[in-house]
Amino acid sequence: MNVIRASQLTVDDAWLDRWSRFAAGLRFQDIPASVAAHARLVLLDTIGAIAAGAQEPEMVALTCRMADLHGTGGVTTAVIGGRTRLPLPVAAFLNGTAGTMLELDEGNQYCRGHPAIHVVPAALAAADRRGASGRDLIRALVLGYEIGARIGIASTLRVTMHPHGTWGTVGAAVAVASLAGVDAATMRETINVASTLGLATSRRTMLQGGTVRNTYAGVANELGLTAVELVGAGFVGEPDGVATVFGTVSADDFRPHEMTHELGSRWEIARNYFKRHAACRYTHGALDALGAILAETGPVAPDDVAALEVDTYVWAAQLDDPAPRNMLAAKFSLPFALATLIVNGNTAVASFRDPARLDAATRALAARVTVREDEAFTAALPALRPARVTLALRDGRRVQREVTTNRGDTEAPYPPEEVVAKFTELAAPTWGTDGAAVVRRAVETIDTMRDVRALTALLAG
Repeated sequence: MNVIRASQLTVDDAWLDRWSRFAAGLRFQDIPASVAAHARLVLLDTIGAIAAGAQEPEMVALTCRMADLHGTGGVTTAVIGGRTRLPLPVAAFLNGTAGTMLELDEGNQYCRGHPAIHVVPAALAAADRRGASGRDLIRALVLGYEIGARIGIASTLRVTMHPHGTWGTVGAAVAVASLAGVDAATMRETINVASTLGLATSRRTMLQGGTVRNTYAGVANELGLTAVELVGAGFVGEPDGVATVFGTVSADDFRPHEMTHELGSRWEIARNYFKRHAACRYTHGALDALGAILAETGPVAPDDVAALEVDTYVWAAQLDDPAPRNMLAAKFSLPFALATLIVNGNTAVASFRDPARLDAATRALAARVTVREDEAFTAALPALRPARVTLALRDGRRVQREVTTNRGDTEAPYPPEEVVAKFTELAAPTWGTDGAAVVRRAVETIDTMRDVRALTALLAG
């Protein structure tokens, strides 16, 4: 057996010094106005996803259980959409979990994950605790998003791992440390400590409907808060925990130059994507292609479909289960997602709930969907997400459409008003149309907010 001794390890951590100085020294005014505006949109979108997810039966039950277990005393913050306040780590855990329940939170194609849901709950909790300004919150969100996304870019997780709950813990910790106003040395230690607190996640959870997967981002937010407290109490990490974990443990190809390439001029939060289909992003290209087909043909009766053929990239091709066992699995099933679009005419949340999932016509149609990998499409990753859909009708007609990227991606972004409309759709059932508008205006003007508790009070209401 080969044994790695401490004396054999070398540390090339110049990137970490530069990153720590950058994070500790960044001021709100250093962030380009366009990036800050996009960060506000990311914050709004994430709050909407959390508020809607908080209404799911599992989240309502979990919030009650966590309230019974931890009480409502001490330093608390908003459980978004939960109409209560709970201790900071508990609320951050619940908010992070709720935000992934409906598979509608934003993401970043270059890091192959969802940075914001790993940062926003912890950042809001820390900002609430300190009475931080809105500008401080936006700066913290931008920084936390940046380091989490860059770790995802600089390494390729093992194919058996799910990205939730991994590098997102570092993002949460950096955001919280930024709000604490730490110096570069403390920021560095926070990054190192947080890097070793990530989860060993399973990719099969998303494929097989293991809803424990929805908690991964919640745990990351909770641990991000904890990492800052650990460092404040005197705990230390190894010299470059990120390189160790993402170069030898969760992945084995950490590329430190990616951590500082164009740092301060290329902002990852401005390269994100927003989602309108309530399903895994890997399904979106095929859904967009099928949508284009249906725009030409008009509505198609399920029984009139002889077959649906999908050619796509490797990760999407894995989503081939035609009979998902619950809502989460349905969101990670290309056959079901395409079938429910034909049957229900949309891919909103209700189209993946049990009544839709158990519909006999939908299930029969899903069984007639074939999913294949096209190696040329796989080679286009990560910049593009190609998909080709062929609809074969029983009358002999065949209609085919191909897309190279998803709507909502950096290359084909939704206009801001589309993201705002999505927020209203998700938030209005929780706060009412007027209440949702009040929250939206608070986020849109957060740069002028002297104390973010004006926002968190709304979120808890």
